Amino acid sequence: MSFTVATWNINSVRLRADLVMQMMQEAAPDVLCLQECKSPVEKIPHDQFAALGYQHMVARGQKGYNGVAIFSKLPMKEVCAWDFADLGHARHVAGQLDNGVTVHNFYVPAGGDVADRDVNEKFGQKLDYLADMRDAFQARKPERAILVGDLNIAPEEDDVWDHKKLLKVVSHTPIEVAALAEVQTAGAWTDIVRKHIPEGKLYSWWSYRARDWDTADKGRRLDHIWTTADLVDHASDSRVLRDVRGWEQPSDHAPIITRFDI
Repeated sequence: MSFTVATWNINSVRLRADLVMQMMQEAAPDVLCLQECKSPVEKIPHDQFAALGYQHMVARGQKGYNGVAIFSKLPMKEVCAWDFADLGHARHVAGQLDNGVTVHNFYVPAGGDVADRDVNEKFGQKLDYLADMRDAFQARKPERAILVGDLNIAPEEDDVWDHKKLLKVVSHTPIEVAALAEVQTAGAWTDIVRKHIPEGKLYSWWSYRARDWDTADKGRRLDHIWTTADLVDHASDSRVLRDVRGWEQPSDHAPIITRFDI
């Protein structure tokens, strides 16, 4: 069985429904995971997506904030939706395909602007969320699983445009990178995108503040696809769909896609 999985922070699924449909038609992933949907589940325009073949949806939503959804051409059933750090936010949902592969879709808190939990509550919430992720995977080791999403951390030096300048900037601080590494270790996850693209600068997010994001190219790799050890050799061809960042009225994130042959 061959299928593709894509992840994309859409920054409002209703505002950018046309872009989602363009993505579905052009890249045509079999499973599309969206974050920051900013919509109650009942208002997600699933009928439009189903008309393009994405008949299956598992989602968690809330009005105006957060929200995660998985749209699949393949049969999928919901298996869990975790609320970490007791935030009451729609930041995780997981669905299982008929072949037994579970897809976890996460939207980790951004963490605010100051990398100090004593003065910035949001940064503390981010660290607590990551600690709960770690503990969940330690308690029950995942198998035949794919983890995707906007994890809001660029862990490697080549995942940001300037490592030294961003060491004190939220998303690339040593404490966040260490916390994400603990999550990865707890679940024995492999960062499959970096396995497939081990060398060079690699970004999935470019700020709206940049007048010409493409030329300035001051990006960060905040979006990820991980796999459990039993799926590593079944994954191939990971790519960042950078051109999507340049579509009309885009999200500030570009999608990432990986192929699986299982």
